[in-house]
Amino acid sequence: MKTISAVFVLALLPAASGFERAYVKQAVLSREEEKVVIALAKKRGIKKIAKISTFNQYPSTARGISVKGVEDIKGRQVSFKVLNVTYRKWSFPGSKPGKRDIQMGDFWASPPGTRKQTILKVNKKEYRVDSLRGLETKECEGLLGLLLAGKYTAGPGVNPGQLKQIDWSKPGGFWKRGERLSLHFPHKREGSGFFELEVKPDKKQLIITQLLQAVP
Repeated sequence: MKTISAVFVLALLPAASGFERAYVKQAVLSREEEKVVIALAKKRGIKKIAKISTFNQYPSTARGISVKGVEDIKGRQVSFKVLNVTYRKWSFPGSKPGKRDIQMGDFWASPPGTRKQTILKVNKKEYRVDSLRGLETKECEGLLGLLLAGKYTAGPGVNPGQLKQIDWSKPGGFWKRGERLSLHFPHKREGSGFFELEVKPDKKQLIITQLLQAVP
């Protein structure tokens, strides 16, 4: 499972550069390396870059690169291209390009994927969520609003201490299967996995009936 380290050495490029950086301490691209990544992204169809990130691939020592294209926003729907780039000196021993990869020097990449998100609005703030299934946008906004306001309680068998570790501001997904409501949220500490919750509405709050943590 790929995770992003908590320690970033750079947040934003100067405005003239036109895109954001998010590099982990162990994987900082030089300007020359960036030029190759940018050229490779263009060959792969990402003409305008919004962000270049690097991440650790725990539990190994390998590191990777992710290039995000500019967002296309239509109402509440957001989509953008994501390109994963392999850098030979940061990858696993013996790594080499595949048949579908384009290579430039020590960098190569397969075709990019498309990531889609939905914008939720709670108290005039916007939140991006990757997946909504079986629920309307307004229903998800109601659930998120309760969690952000702290209007929830731990059911039997749920450790209340774990709830303090959840980052409610970054919803990953909302699913409804029959009467079952499942939600995904990340750990507050980057690179520490995510939580899957089952919740049950109860008057003006939520009861968290089950809590599981997935770790790298």
